[in-house]
Amino acid sequence: MPSAQRSDPPTSAPARLVETSADVRAAVLLDPAGGLIAASDDDRKRARRLGELAHELIVAADAASDRPTEQIEARVDGGAVFAVRSARHTLACVVRRLALPALILYDLRRMLLDIEAADPA
Repeated sequence: MPSAQRSDPPTSAPARLVETSADVRAAVLLDPAGGLIAASDDDRKRARRLGELAHELIVAADAASDRPTEQIEARVDGGAVFAVRSARHTLACVVRRLALPALILYDLRRMLLDIEAADPA
């Protein structure tokens, strides 16, 4: 169960998520417009691309709904993508095929609550 330390900046959330969950392969933190705030991957090009794809997924989910989507789970052959968001942040991750959705969503929500608490508006 990831949880931010009081001294951890919100930008460390994606890296902490990967470190604390054996199933999370990569994670990104985005602003409401889809801009990359932070990523678990040191390769900026890959991190930006994951952020773009996560944002596109959220935009598509919103277009299919009558209200903003708060959480997303998209399964593919080799794994899944999960995302949770607030009005100020989106936290998205790519996970291994056998990851348990309830645990991943719990970890994402807990981390997002920690981000919001550490970065008050």
